Amino acid sequence: MTDVIDRSSGEFRDYLELYERAPLLELGRLADAERYRLHPDEVVTYIIDRNINYTNVCVADCAFCAFYRRPKHAEGYVLPFEKIGEKIDECKALGGVQILLQGGHNPYIPFEWYLELMQYIKKNHPIHIHGFSPSEVVFFGERFGMPVSEVIRQLRAAGLDSIPGGGGEILVDEIRQRVAKKKAQTDEWLGVQEEAHRQGMKTSVTMMYGLGESLADRIEHLFRVREVQRRTGGFTAFICWPLQPEGTPGMSDSVKTDAITYLRILAMARIVLGNVPNLQSSWVTMGLKVGQVALRFGANDFGSLMMEENVVSSAGTTHRATISEMERCIRDAGYLVRRRKQDYSLLDLETVAA
Repeated sequence: MTDVIDRSSGEFRDYLELYERAPLLELGRLADAERYRLHPDEVVTYIIDRNINYTNVCVADCAFCAFYRRPKHAEGYVLPFEKIGEKIDECKALGGVQILLQGGHNPYIPFEWYLELMQYIKKNHPIHIHGFSPSEVVFFGERFGMPVSEVIRQLRAAGLDSIPGGGGEILVDEIRQRVAKKKAQTDEWLGVQEEAHRQGMKTSVTMMYGLGESLADRIEHLFRVREVQRRTGGFTAFICWPLQPEGTPGMSDSVKTDAITYLRILAMARIVLGNVPNLQSSWVTMGLKVGQVALRFGANDFGSLMMEENVVSSAGTTHRATISEMERCIRDAGYLVRRRKQDYSLLDLETVAA
C-alpha cells in the first residue's frame, strides 16, 4: 500500500493555501530559488530521444486518450522489430541516446514478444531503453498471471534500462476511477515505481492535470510522489502537462487549461518535491515560449527533441522544434546548454560536437 495523505495536516493546508493564493510571480520566485538550491549552476539540459509506440491497440479505454484503437480496429497496428530498428537508427543518426518505448494494453501480444524485442534491440540497435509505463507493467502482470516484481525482473534481464512515468495522470483514485478505471490505480501505479527502484532501476514520474480534479487532488499527487521518493530515491525527474481535450471525444466537455495554470502547478511541484532532483519543461504541450518561462518556474531541463510523438499530437496539440531551435531557446532564456542521458548525467562536450 502507498501512503495515506492527510489533507487536514498543517503541511498539506499550507501548501494548498500557497497554491491557491500566492501571486504567480511569487510562486515563480520560490520555485526558482528551490531550483538553484538543487542546481546552483546556469545549465539547462535536454536529451535527444525518440518516442516509439510499438502498438496503438488498447483495451484500457481511457476517456482522455485519442491515440488508442480497440482490438480489430482497421487502424490498429503492432510494429515489426525491423521497423522499430529503423526508427532507432534514425534517432541515433541525430545523436539520440535513448528510445521511449510505450504502447497500449494490447491483449494479443505474448509476453515473450516484449522480451524478444528488447533482446533484438540490444543486439542489433544498442541504445538505452526507457520503456513500458507502470500501467503497462500492471497490465502485463494481470494478463500473464505474474507478480509485478517478476514482470520487472524479466523485462530488466531482457534489456529494459529504466521505466517512464507515463500514465500517472492524477494519483487520486477518485479521479482515476472516473477517467481510467480499467488502468492501474494509484497504489498499483506507485507500486510498480517502488518495485523498480527496489530492483535498482531509475524511473521518471508524471502528472497530467485538467481531468476535473481539485487543487487539493494535485497537491495530494505531489505528496504521494514525495513519499515514495523519501523511501527509494529512485525518481530522476518530474514532468507535468495539461490534458489536450480538443481531439479527445471522451473529454470534449473539459475546458483547456492555460499557461498560467501550467506555470503554477510546475512551480508547486518544484516547491513540494525537494527530493526529486529534476523538473522538465513541457514545451511539447505548451509551446517554446512558455517552455522558456518554465525555466524560471522551477524547471532545469528542456525535455526532449521528441523527434517522434504520437499520443499528445493525436489529441490535436503539436509543437515541434529542431535541435538548434531548442538550444537557442535555452540560451535566449539566459542559460548554458548541455545534452544529457536518461539518468541526467551530462554528455561529454566532445561527443556532442562529434
